[in-house]
Amino acid sequence: MKSAKTSIIAGIALIAAGFLLLLDLLGILDSAALVWPLIFAAAGTVFVALFFRSRDNWWAAIPGSVFLGLAAVILVTQLWPGPAAYWAGAFLFLFMGAGFGAVVVRERSNWWALIPCGVMLTLALVVALPPDWEGMPIAAVFFLGLAATFAALSLIPVPPENRPALPAGVPAQARAAEPARMKWPLIPAAVLAGMGLIFALQASLL
Repeated sequence: MKSAKTSIIAGIALIAAGFLLLLDLLGILDSAALVWPLIFAAAGTVFVALFFRSRDNWWAAIPGSVFLGLAAVILVTQLWPGPAAYWAGAFLFLFMGAGFGAVVVRERSNWWALIPCGVMLTLALVVALPPDWEGMPIAAVFFLGLAATFAALSLIPVPPENRPALPAGVPAQARAAEPARMKWPLIPAAVLAGMGLIFALQASLL
């Protein structure tokens, strides 16, 4: 049944793409530019559907977000050419960040996905910055965004298998009762935050 639903979605997307191409060939509608966004959106929808069907399909959120992001970029570029095309690329990073974020929400043991999630969201913010922002301000936003990513990672509870061994005399129940969190992300967070503040200070002096 699940494979049948996936085939139905793919079939509908192909029929819609063929119909749009037919309208374009007949001169009824200039719809050729919408074919690729439709194909990418359909592919992304298939992967998103797989993601919601089973917890084991957490990986499907990553390719699904990529395809949906590509569809958004092409659609924005085609429908709103000009200034909008400058920050259209932010949609790709935004969707990819959401995809990695969904992986973390689905399985807390996939805490590693929070790093590419934060990187993608930071890149989306950098791309969406005003065109007259360049040099030091962009570097400040980039490093501060990465610092926030690692700071957020330190708030994720550590899976039991990754926790250090309990000291002698400490009952095993203490492991389950204590919400242990990772401490090492605070080191790169502090370093990146320092670099971001330095770039921000230099930008304010220019």
